[in-house]
Parts: sequence; structure tokens; C-alpha cells
Amino acid sequence: MKRKTVLDPRAMMLKAIEVMHQSIHEPQRDKPSPKVGAVLVKPDGSVITASRGELREGDHAEFTLLERKCHGEDLAGGILFATLEPCLDRLLPKRGCARHIVNARIAEVYVGIEDDNPAVAGKGIEYLRQHGVTIHLFDRDLQEVILQENQEFFAWARQQTEKPVEKPIQLSAYENPVTAVELQDLSEEALNLYSSRANLSAPTASAEFQRLLRQQGILVEANGAVVPSGFGLVLFGKTPSQAIPQARLLARAELPDGSASRMEFDSALVLVPDRLAAWLNTVLPSTIDRSRMERREQVDLPFEMLREAVINALIHRDYGLAGQKCQLVVTADTVTISSPGGPIPPITLEQLQSFSAPMKSRNPILHYIFARMGMAEEMGFGLTSLKRQAEKLGLPLPTYAMVGESLVLTIYRTTEGLLKGLGPILEELTDEEREGWKTLANRRGTTQGEYAKALAITPRTAQRHLSHFVQLGLLQRVGQGPATHYRKP
Repeated sequence: MKRKTVLDPRAMMLKAIEVMHQSIHEPQRDKPSPKVGAVLVKPDGSVITASRGELREGDHAEFTLLERKCHGEDLAGGILFATLEPCLDRLLPKRGCARHIVNARIAEVYVGIEDDNPAVAGKGIEYLRQHGVTIHLFDRDLQEVILQENQEFFAWARQQTEKPVEKPIQLSAYENPVTAVELQDLSEEALNLYSSRANLSAPTASAEFQRLLRQQGILVEANGAVVPSGFGLVLFGKTPSQAIPQARLLARAELPDGSASRMEFDSALVLVPDRLAAWLNTVLPSTIDRSRMERREQVDLPFEMLREAVINALIHRDYGLAGQKCQLVVTADTVTISSPGGPIPPITLEQLQSFSAPMKSRNPILHYIFARMGMAEEMGFGLTSLKRQAEKLGLPLPTYAMVGESLVLTIYRTTEGLLKGLGPILEELTDEEREGWKTLANRRGTTQGEYAKALAITPRTAQRHLSHFVQLGLLQRVGQGPATHYRKP
């Protein structure tokens, strides 16, 4: 037996992407073929690969690996890397790849990209998790490569919403109907907005439009009638909070005179972003936008960042946490958005804090609708946009933290806001150290040399500052000797 070696996940991800490029298009197929690569690390440490269609036209990469190349072998404890989420169900007599993986007793699966079909997104992953398989996601930069390579397929997949052929896995109870909710509880304004922004050709009152909503999980059948699902009510209900109390956004803006303005948004989710923007424009003082030739007033807020953050908080919150609502607080220095529920497994808080979190949706139906309306990134938390906008505006990078059961995102409107966010720790910093902390506002970490150069101070003074930051828990020291660097926890 070959001696087992230490696994390098990154190397196996890269190998899977290399194999992905070898996928064979199905010439008789009237739709785009996905490019998929799979790598299996066997229990003995040996590695075998497969791509879609490698041995037979149309065969999935995972099926080729497990049922053709390794048929009859004991693969218990093996580790699989697949560039696309393993499918859960296929037309009989074929079986989904997720079921083959479970039957092979694979211990861990690294998934590249979640399926983009809203009817099945995340369900292959959830099936594996429920059967004891440990799930990881590919690194964010590699996910981007997979997306780019499969651009045509994903564009097609986002329009497909065929029903699963077997009993489906549910990601949320809100995929089901809600008691005593009917079609008349949906907002015509919200449905019209969706139809307009998603460029749907079918009139909202037509049978075809209703069919589309049924395919997308917005409408479901219950007791012989077609009614909204829980997520359908959240997205398009006239007043969703009447049946789902946590489907609300509470907003508070602190005003320059020391008073505060509050607003509760309990309308259809797709209407909230525009209504929130209108409210903020009304309650907050405006400034003149001098970046254009014409005179134009605007609220002095990083609106694109705020919009992205609020939409993602509403999309990715855990609606199973009853009684907890999304909250927005705007102060002179910060904007904080609180979203019930922690990071989406297997994403970690550290990955969010470093803006390297892989793409994953907690509620694919919600994400699908907002993506079709052009109001959200097609996958993920909008991290790329948040980071890019902060850098463009010269603002400190936003931060993530868990407060109780909620994930809290802080957007800084000023560098001073970053210092105020330190709380009592601020009093322990010298004026020079405060200036030093400001230089780290747009960095995840630094070295002694970089810090000294940025502040034009001696290496010895830089080391003293950095050591104090470590002592206060603001930074962590990583490595030793010349390789030492400091990063934010």
C-alpha cells in the first residue's frame, strides 16, 4: 500500500481546476455543458482525477471517479475535490453524485461552486452534510476561476428551475407554505418591481408568470391550492411580518442635533432597499456632490456599500431565529448592520474579516431573486464590492464581529470612527500609536518594516507600537524572525 502523505488542499483544488479544463462538451446537447473537474485522494494517499465526459459522453466527473475508475474499491475515508457542487438528483435510473459520494463513504468533500439553479442550489451540499460528510469550500480566488470558465453554463443555469425528481432536501422551513397565507397577501407593487428589474416578459397577472414563481419556489402547492411559500411571502408579501415577525428591518439614524430618527420596514423584502434609501435621504443632512458638473445634492453616506451590506444581511440572515430582526444603525462615524445568524457554514468569521470568504448562500431562493433583479452579487456576501468601495472612498475597511447570535458588519464613515470603535482601549494608546492604528485602517496586517515606513519612524519605535497592539489584542503576531508579521484577529 502506498504510504499516505500530508494533504495539501490548495494543491488539490488547483489540480481539480486543471482537470476541469479537460471536460468534453456534449455535441448533441442543446444547452451549455458545465466544465467540471474532480480529484479523489484515496485512503492510501494516492490521487486519481476525472473530468466531465472523460470516459463517456455526459458522465459527471464524480460518477466517473467513483463508479468507473474506482468501482469496487474501498474508498472509506477518502477526500474528494469537485469544482461544482455534486448534484443530488437526476432522472431515473441515474442517481445524483451526492448519493454516490455517500455510498462510497467519502469523509470530506471540497466544493468549488454551489449550483446556481435555485431549485437545487445548496441541496447536494446539505445532503452530504446530513450524512456525516465534512464540507469545505474552494478558496475564493479559485472560485472566481471556476465561475469565469463556466460563465455560459451559469448564465443558463440561473434560468432553470426544474423540480427535483426525488424527495428534495430542504434548507429552510420557509420553503414550505405559511399557515393562513394566500395569493392575495402578495404585493402587486413588489411583483411588478421584480418583473421589471428581472426583465420578465410574462405579465404578472398571467398563468405563465405564476408558473415561473412556482418553479422558483415563490409559490407552492398546499391542499390543492397554490399559495406563497414562506420565502415567497418574505420577498413579495404586503406585510410579511404578520405571519413571520422576524421579517423586518429596524433602522435608526442619529442626527447632528443629538436626536434620533427611527423607522421599521416590514414591507416586501424586494421593496426595502429603495424605501430605506428614500428614508435616509429624508432624515439625514445632505451635502453638495462636487464630483459632477451639475449641482446635485446627496446624503453624505457610502450608499453603495450600505445598500450592498443591507441586502446581503436580509438575504443571508437565519430566518429560523424567531423574534430577531435585522437592524441598521447610522451614526456620524459608522454604519452598523446586524444580521441574525452567524457565518454560513463552512465559512468562518476569520474569512469574512479578511474578505476572503468563499461564495455560499444560506437562502438560495432569496439570493436568486435579488441577483436576477441586479441588486446583489450572484454569489457570496458582496465582500468584493464592500472592500473595493472602501478603498475607492479612502475609508477604513469594514469589519465583521459576532454579537450574541447576530453577525454585525461595521462600515466606517470616517477614520475617527475606527478609533472610536476601540472603546476603552483608545485611552491606552499614545497619540503616535493612534496615528499608527489609522495607517492600518485599510490593511489586514503589516510587517515592522512596512509600519515604520508608513509612519516615518524608526524600526525600534515601530516594534514598540506593534508589541503594544498585540498586548491589547488589536493585532496577532505570526511567525518568527525575519518572517514575522502582524495581522488583525
